Amino acid sequence: MSGQRRSGPSGRGGGGRRPNGARGRSGPPGSRGAARTGAVRRDGEARASKPKSLGGGQIEGRQAVRELLIAQRRKVHEIWISSELEGDEALDGIVGLARSNRVPVVYVARRRLEAEARSEAPQGVLAKAAELSEIDLAQVLRRRPGTVPFVVAVDGVTDPGNLGAILRSCEGAGVDAVVLPRHRAVHVTPTVAKAAAGAVEHVPIAVVPGLPAALSRMRDAGIWVVGLDDAADRSLFELGDLAAEAVCVVLGAEGAGLSRLVRERCDVICAIPMLGRVESLNVSAAAALAAYEIRRHRPG
Repeated sequence: MSGQRRSGPSGRGGGGRRPNGARGRSGPPGSRGAARTGAVRRDGEARASKPKSLGGGQIEGRQAVRELLIAQRRKVHEIWISSELEGDEALDGIVGLARSNRVPVVYVARRRLEAEARSEAPQGVLAKAAELSEIDLAQVLRRRPGTVPFVVAVDGVTDPGNLGAILRSCEGAGVDAVVLPRHRAVHVTPTVAKAAAGAVEHVPIAVVPGLPAALSRMRDAGIWVVGLDDAADRSLFELGDLAAEAVCVVLGAEGAGLSRLVRERCDVICAIPMLGRVESLNVSAAAALAAYEIRRHRPG
């Protein structure tokens, strides 16, 4: 962080926040518009254009398809099941949910299903559905009464299995939203959805043009930005009271870790202590540990 790190609530250093989260701005978060072209849309206004898609139109794997049908958040066009599995009791739940939701079930040859599949092991089941809609960052920043935002941002993760596992952990830990960069990062593919085991149906996802700018907006909104980095000299387990405040945990990309600009936007950089010979955890494992460590300090 340009050679300087913020030390948290008890020692924020120069430029620390005021108690209400303000940073000396003359207007509310997001009100600066001097460099914009066109009208500035207030947070509560409807978007003029059609919501952008995250992907996710094809869902594969038994648990992912089951959660798709249970959530009922988007239209499901049809369910494909391998003809070899017709009558299999293990799929009765999926078939029953599809029928109750009036979703056609189509039995197809295993070879055809596997040719259509985009993940390694579709488990004989896939669904065709409307694509997921991303949320706007303004929705992430808007605080609901009685809630303290808990956000996870992912800095350029490209492996779909990793992103799916991250989303699954975030859903389990009660994360309010996940923020992804639009470029040089994986979004919701069939492999992501399968690895997430249904979490894509429940975790709101915002896709932003640039993660550094999004983190700056979070800071202006009074959200502490906590980056995870193996080289940090502060432990994740030393966050203390900060973990109970509005917080965004930032995960770095596989291998590269946090990018320079993202690191500079973090209030705190901390590491997961490694007591063995291995230097670091996989990003999805780090996400699970960090999300539940933050959750451990929060009510509910």
